[in-house]
Amino acid sequence: MDTRETSTLRPLKTWSHLAARRRRPTEYETVSTNLLWSTQDPDRPWTMGQAIPMSGWFKRYRNESPLQHADWDGFRDPDQLIYRNYTLIQDGQEAFVDGLLDEHQRNDHDESLPQAWLEVLGSHWAPARYVVHAQQMSSNYLVALAPSSTIVNCFMLQGGDQLRWVSRIAYRTAALRKAHPGLGFGEAERAHWEQNPAWQGFRELAERALVAWDWAEQFVALNLVLKAATDAALLSFGREGKRHGDSLTGLLADAQLIDSERSRRWTKVLVDYAVQGNPANIEVLRGWFDKWQPLGLKALSAYCSSMPDAEEFEVAALEQYRINQAACTGNAF
Repeated sequence: MDTRETSTLRPLKTWSHLAARRRRPTEYETVSTNLLWSTQDPDRPWTMGQAIPMSGWFKRYRNESPLQHADWDGFRDPDQLIYRNYTLIQDGQEAFVDGLLDEHQRNDHDESLPQAWLEVLGSHWAPARYVVHAQQMSSNYLVALAPSSTIVNCFMLQGGDQLRWVSRIAYRTAALRKAHPGLGFGEAERAHWEQNPAWQGFRELAERALVAWDWAEQFVALNLVLKAATDAALLSFGREGKRHGDSLTGLLADAQLIDSERSRRWTKVLVDYAVQGNPANIEVLRGWFDKWQPLGLKALSAYCSSMPDAEEFEVAALEQYRINQAACTGNAF
């Protein structure tokens, strides 16, 4: 007879993957960490055989990505955002933007804008909803392909930011059409996006980024290049608008910057996390960055070249682009 004493297992006070921390998990940790069951078997994502196309896709473009880390689930969003506090924050931001739009509409702001600037708004600002929508589509692809739920959350909320600004650009475009019905607002944006030389660099960059299937390469193309360049162009455009009496576009660009700064914070943390967890990742990231950077510079140059005071505008936009990228990479590149 076995007389060895048996110990009673103590019930866990929290989820097993959080128990080792020996403290009460935060709300963020509880609802964000270790949620992807498709990563449990790297050879059989979604517990399906490798012959299943979706399983093969995730195996090739996520599990076998050149960017490797032993514990992607260890990544944490520096702002610890979840749906609940994200919507609270954005509710306040949306109320602020609503106030800007209402105040400027009451003062007939758009009706007072000079004809020359209205033409620039039509060709260089209203079509921006296409490039922002491309970023939204890219973010949503990465929601599906990212290797941990905490990274998924960041892309999901980034996609929400971009949907917000697609909607706001469309709203302002409709207001401009109402104020100036004969100038093509709400009608000419697709033609500008597809044919205007100012947008062809961004269109090429966006379309190529959308078919960079490896999750980590598309992350580099999107957050370190496409988004950084678009943010630089639109922020510089907003500052130029203030010089032409268009305070509303400038204030909207400043409001959009709040979302972009948050995106750059988690981007830098993810880059640092990847490099610290696997030093070989620095060369992988640098290689992709060097591949996509010429397209970002080309896009900005084409956009800036047809702006009023093009040379001065381009200098300011390129400087902002460098600032945006440095905020994402620190000293890594």
